[in-house]
Amino acid sequence: LSPEMHENNAIAMNRLGAHANTGEGGEPPERFDTEKECKTKQVASGRFGVTSQYLSSADELQIKMAQGSKPGEGGHLPGKKVNEMIAHVRYATPGVGLISPPPLHDIYSIEDLKQLIHDLKASNPEADVNVKLVAEDGIGTVAAGVAKANADKVHISGHDGGTGASPKTSIKSAGLPWELGLAEANQMLRATGLRSRIRVTTDGGMKTGRDVAVATLLGAEGYAFGTASMVTSGCVMARQCHENTCPVGVATQNEKLRDRFPGEPQHVINYMTFVARELREIMAELGFRSVDEMVGRPGVLQQRTDV
Repeated sequence: LSPEMHENNAIAMNRLGAHANTGEGGEPPERFDTEKECKTKQVASGRFGVTSQYLSSADELQIKMAQGSKPGEGGHLPGKKVNEMIAHVRYATPGVGLISPPPLHDIYSIEDLKQLIHDLKASNPEADVNVKLVAEDGIGTVAAGVAKANADKVHISGHDGGTGASPKTSIKSAGLPWELGLAEANQMLRATGLRSRIRVTTDGGMKTGRDVAVATLLGAEGYAFGTASMVTSGCVMARQCHENTCPVGVATQNEKLRDRFPGEPQHVINYMTFVARELREIMAELGFRSVDEMVGRPGVLQQRTDV
């Protein structure tokens, strides 16, 4: 993302009382303790931008095990996107491409994950630790392991999320919908008596209040929006994220194109307000008085017979 898009989203989320996520590329220290700061700091396989100051300034720390749109694969930031600012944040060299390895090389077992969670909590005792997984067959067993490793949250990411750094084969053919992964994780956590020890959140192409309602009924207590907030801020789906030629300055580091960025924090705030309003209407229809009452009530859902 361009700095303008990244900051726009952070400001909007802070004004809403929600959390913006840094992503795996870190965050400029100059934004810490300002309205532009992301409350959730991500720790991914490349460890870009991860410092003691970065960790201690977070309200939440997210261990990114994988990404929904490219499960099992790492990432590649082309050298033409690594300008002075990106290199400064990631402690890298301008113009040199950056690789995020597919696995986290310090995690090869559930015990390794537990150790990293312990280390992150030691670095910032006040921050929640969130482990991001991808919806896949067997996700319930992994989610149970995350709960036993003392994480505060487990995040289930669906295959329909967006990315500017993934092969078409992965985007089109890998991963499962968040609905399947979320349902399996929630069922396994309940069956093993671990549900009360951890919060469950989800993402992967969420757009409407209906999506939030379905996720809640399947067991989610938190929801993440990525592509939707970009579209709200001016993204025109040019499909050029990886080319550094985004025509509206949303996903580019080109200064001339960044000047075209049309987004404002209020645009994202308005969108999220309408999502919440639609959710309230659905809750009223179903007879729920609070979101907490809806969590893990899949019996309310009806399967369509026309598809």
